[in-house]
Amino acid sequence: MKKYNFDDIHERRGTHSIKYDFLKTFYTKEDLLSMWVADMDFQTADEIIDTVVNVAKTGIYGYCGIDDDFYSSIIHWFSERRNLVLDKEWIMFVPGIVPAISISLLGLTVPGDKIILQPPVYYPFYSCIENNGRRVVFNNLINENGYYKMDFEALERSIDVNTRVLILCNPHNPVGRVWTENELSMLGEICKKNDLIIFSDEIHSDLIYEKDKFKSIFSLNEDLRERTVTFFAPSKTFNLAGLSTSFMVVPNRSLRGKMQSIMNSLALNNINMFGLNALIAAYSHGGEWLDQLLNYLKGNIDYVLDFFEKKLPQVKIFKPEGTYLLWMDFRFLGMNDEELSKFFIEKAGVALDDGYIFGKPGSGFQRMNIACSRKIVCKACDQIYEAIKLLENC
Repeated sequence: MKKYNFDDIHERRGTHSIKYDFLKTFYTKEDLLSMWVADMDFQTADEIIDTVVNVAKTGIYGYCGIDDDFYSSIIHWFSERRNLVLDKEWIMFVPGIVPAISISLLGLTVPGDKIILQPPVYYPFYSCIENNGRRVVFNNLINENGYYKMDFEALERSIDVNTRVLILCNPHNPVGRVWTENELSMLGEICKKNDLIIFSDEIHSDLIYEKDKFKSIFSLNEDLRERTVTFFAPSKTFNLAGLSTSFMVVPNRSLRGKMQSIMNSLALNNINMFGLNALIAAYSHGGEWLDQLLNYLKGNIDYVLDFFEKKLPQVKIFKPEGTYLLWMDFRFLGMNDEELSKFFIEKAGVALDDGYIFGKPGSGFQRMNIACSRKIVCKACDQIYEAIKLLENC
C-alpha cells in the first residue's frame, strides 16, 4: 500500500488555474494564500494520473463515447462505498453539476416557477434559477448554538401552487452539515405532501468524516426515489473539476426523458476523453487514496479548530461533518461585508470566499478551503490571528 504525501506544496501558477492564476482578477492582489474556490492543492491518486498520462501519450484526442466501463465503475463505487444499488438506466452523463441543474430546471419547470433554496448555500444555485427565468424562494437554515438545522415550519409556509422544486445540498456547502436520515425523511414528507421535485446536489458526498453517516435522500423510500434528481461527480473527491465529467442519477423514467431531451437540444452529449477515463480510474482504484486524504483533511480541520479555540475563541467555526470547507463566523469584528473582504485581502493576506455570496445569512462569515498542505493552513491561521490582534490593538 502506497503512503501518499499530502504535505507537499505543488506549484499551480502558470497552469491557467482559477485558484492561483486569476487571484488578481478576483482579489486585486496576487500575493495571497489562496484558500477560496473549492478545488484541492493535492495531486490525485497515482492510478488516475497514470490513466490520464497514458491517454495523453496516444497523441490522438478524438471523439469518445460512453460504454459499460463508465456505468460499471460508478455502480461498483456506490455499492462498495455507500452500500447503495444503482441501476445503469438511472445514470446520465452531464458536463458539470451547475450545468446539470440548469438542464434539470429547463426540463422539469417552466419560467415563473418557484424554486426553494436553503441559504446560506452554494451561490451558483441562485444564478441557475434566475438566469433561466425561475424564481428563488428562501428557506433559511437556522443557526442554533453553532449548529445549523432546517426550518421545516418555515418551509411549509413558503410553498404555494407555483412552487415546483426544492434544491437540497448534502453535504451542505458552505456550512458542512451532513443531513441525518430523520431530517431527510421530514424534508421528504413535506416534498411529497406538496408534490415537489427534489434536486439533491451530493457532489461532496464522498468527503464524510464519520463512517456510514451519509444517506442519499432518494435511497430512503420509493416515493423519494421517483421525485429526486441527484447530482454526483468525482471532481471534489479526486480533484478532477477541470475534466468536466459529472453525472445525474434519475430513477424516474419520465423525468429522465425530459432532461435527456434538453441535453439533446443543447448538444451536450459529448464526453471529455480525459474526464471519462479519469472517472473510471477513480471509481475503480481510488479508494485507498481517498481514505488517506480524509485522514489528512480531518487533521487540517482539527488544527484550525484547535488554533482558534485556544488563541482567538471569538472566531466561531462550524466543524464540518462533510466537505473540506470551513464556515467561519467573524461577525464579532463589527465590519460590513465590504470591510471584511478588504480586511482579509489587505491585512491578513488570505483569499477566502466572502460569506455574503452564499446569501444574506452568510453576511459576516468567510469560507475557508483547507484542502492544502498543513503548512499553508498553519500560515493562514497565523496571518488571520496576527491581523485581528493588530486590529484590536489599534
